[in-house]
Amino acid sequence: MDREEILDTTAQPLLVDKNATPKELAEAIVTVLDAKKARNIKLLYVEQQTSITSYFVLCTANSRTQVRAFIDEVEYKLSLSGILPDHIEGVDASGWMLIDYGSVIVHVFNREAREFYNLEKLYAENSEVDIAGLLKED
Repeated sequence: MDREEILDTTAQPLLVDKNATPKELAEAIVTVLDAKKARNIKLLYVEQQTSITSYFVLCTANSRTQVRAFIDEVEYKLSLSGILPDHIEGVDASGWMLIDYGSVIVHVFNREAREFYNLEKLYAENSEVDIAGLLKED
């Protein structure tokens, strides 16, 4: 690989197409978080329970620094495909940040915040999507 290929970010394969379905976008986000070593990743289909989005992606970070790093990584990887978030909320010091892509909202928690807010329980009814095929074994 020559120097130009290394510096050319367009040489990287696109993670997801700009016209991806909400499910494809959510699955791509799961893949990014898994590669970054997020813990306890869950994909919830919530369209029948809320009008704000189709999917929630939830994960746990080990530290405040990691909360921010996961948000930054998702934003960066999707931006390579021309997909930009509607907005980002929270501060890494709070233990919970989210990045909103309209049809998919990504929630990154530290352990304490994840247990406190317990979104899985709130949206538990028939909403968890099987992502085992997307996750790499450690």
